[in-house]
Amino acid sequence: MKKFGNILWGVALILIGVIIGLNAVGITKINIFFQGWWTLFIIIPSFIELFRSSEKMWNFIWLVIGVALLLCAQNILSFGLIVKLIFPFILIMIGISILLKDVFHQKITDKIKNLNNNKEGFESYCATFGEQKADLSGQEFKGANLDAIFGSVTLDLSKAILKQDQVINANAVFGGVEIRVPSGVNIKVKSTPVFGGVQNKTRIEYNENLPTIYINGTAMFGGVEIK
Repeated sequence: MKKFGNILWGVALILIGVIIGLNAVGITKINIFFQGWWTLFIIIPSFIELFRSSEKMWNFIWLVIGVALLLCAQNILSFGLIVKLIFPFILIMIGISILLKDVFHQKITDKIKNLNNNKEGFESYCATFGEQKADLSGQEFKGANLDAIFGSVTLDLSKAILKQDQVINANAVFGGVEIRVPSGVNIKVKSTPVFGGVQNKTRIEYNENLPTIYINGTAMFGGVEIK
């Protein structure tokens, strides 16, 4: 999907370049500055990121908002109506996203629940109006709870030892959580973003013979980043 997203970006830039070039030499007279043209800076990136990003909900929300603003600029919809509907629309989409994640990711949800029931060896790190960093180099990782509330937590597992599947419960509330994962593991993410985001920046291909780190991330006006 990310490769397809890159293709879309390439096609979009080529089309814009061709139109500008043809207009410059007088072959065409395509007006790219139509009413509401600025909404394309919302619509195009949001549409392309639907194919590139693993977290699609906010991209879909911004795509809908961009299209709605374009229709307003074209006098098809009312700006006043859109302003009134944006907040309830976002709340509805967040609710639907939470429900669908539990339905379509039931296996991951059950696995996370089972791992959380066995918390022997769990580490807990919490930062409130501050910063906390943990480096588990050379240590066996057996799961962790990470909570960043108006602060930041960094968990470095890049040189940690992972013998079996483990879970990380990461919560960012007006804060940020950064998780650095080791090579030789699988990563599976279940995320609940509420005016925030959970980003998996790893480029790890799934291998059933390797242990898996399950990341249960919640971001409320904050962010969780896996890399």
